[in-house]
Amino acid sequence: MDMQIYYNARLIDPVNLTDEIGGCVVQAGKILAIGKHIDANYATDGIKIDVEGHILAPGLVDMRVFLQGVGNQTLKNIGKTAVAGGVTSLLSMPNSDPVIEDIALVEYINGRSKAISGINLHVSAAITKKLEGLELAEIGLLKKAGAIAFTDGRKGIQNSLLFRRLLDYSTCHDALIIHDVEDQSLAGDGVMNEGLFASRLGLPSKPKIAETIMLDRDLSLVAFTGARYHVAQISCAESVASVRRAKNDHVKITAGVSINNLTLNEFDIGEYRSFLHLEPPLRSEQDRLAMVEGIKNGDIDVIVSSHDPQDADGKRHPFADSAVGAVGLETTLSAALRLYHNEEISLPALWRVLSYNPAQILGLDVGCLHIGKAADFIIVDPNYSWKVERSALFSKHTNTPFENRVLQGKVLATYVDGQQVFKLEM
Repeated sequence: MDMQIYYNARLIDPVNLTDEIGGCVVQAGKILAIGKHIDANYATDGIKIDVEGHILAPGLVDMRVFLQGVGNQTLKNIGKTAVAGGVTSLLSMPNSDPVIEDIALVEYINGRSKAISGINLHVSAAITKKLEGLELAEIGLLKKAGAIAFTDGRKGIQNSLLFRRLLDYSTCHDALIIHDVEDQSLAGDGVMNEGLFASRLGLPSKPKIAETIMLDRDLSLVAFTGARYHVAQISCAESVASVRRAKNDHVKITAGVSINNLTLNEFDIGEYRSFLHLEPPLRSEQDRLAMVEGIKNGDIDVIVSSHDPQDADGKRHPFADSAVGAVGLETTLSAALRLYHNEEISLPALWRVLSYNPAQILGLDVGCLHIGKAADFIIVDPNYSWKVERSALFSKHTNTPFENRVLQGKVLATYVDGQQVFKLEM
């Protein structure tokens, strides 16, 4: 395979937190050389590609993607959608049809997902059978089959004794537990953040304490058991404070936030926009700013797309009755770049929570551009302005919360194992 020399690139290194002009040399799907010393004259042979000063950075690693199925067409579409957003590795949630709780199903997906999707698609398996929160799944056997994490996806385990048993059991297998935190008895039938705006709209609300009370329970049990634990997505200032306290107490936990809760607030719902019926619900602007601060100071480790496609019929109902969830694979990076453009975070620090940190949490050997690593990278124009139009999205379902918004920053090309799998049509 010919050597490929990418020069005149803005190299973003989320490990060493550097941002410099240089180049990257790729051969046989691996990074052969990288750094500011690489230019068009690096070698006389090979294919030379002028990156024109655009960003060259690791492909994104998304820890929260709902597939809705495991068929060939679903895998093809998720791959096409992911690479358009610069995602080269993702973790699928078990909330599909069928539920991913079977050893044979995990092996089946792992054996064919990359060939069909074109990306590194990894499997999380269910914590409890049928996602019912009643009986633990066969975590040890599922891990041996290839599941790299365990979660009930959208559902949190309500029974504290069962959750403690889960954590104890998971430590025997060094299994990563990813948990959604919501006390259902407190959340009730709520569909948006508790507050004056919910009252004005006349919608049932979810109090923040429904999140924080379960998070605090989890953190106490994790401190007691020493289990590997990642809170899937937090949404309020009180949760950030709880995570910070746990980390200061040397509890080994990590935390994620949805791009939606990081960049939108409850007022974006406007007049009952059902595409913003999300879980967790969009919170106050003060809570959103707390998410940004959590990213900046390291309390929050990961940004996820929380990609959850819903068909148009499910979203056409009144807000309270509409399907919950939104697509996000194609817009997460562009939306996250708002933090960079607002001078709230550097590009290397942003890539750390979008790529390097999630890879480290999941135990994946990706998320960085180092010699000998797989050449999974993206080329990005951070200043490219584009309007999010549903008709232009690759996702089968297009329930985006960013519809008709103008975002700044766009993936120009995506590479997996050194092969171009996406190029933006200009």
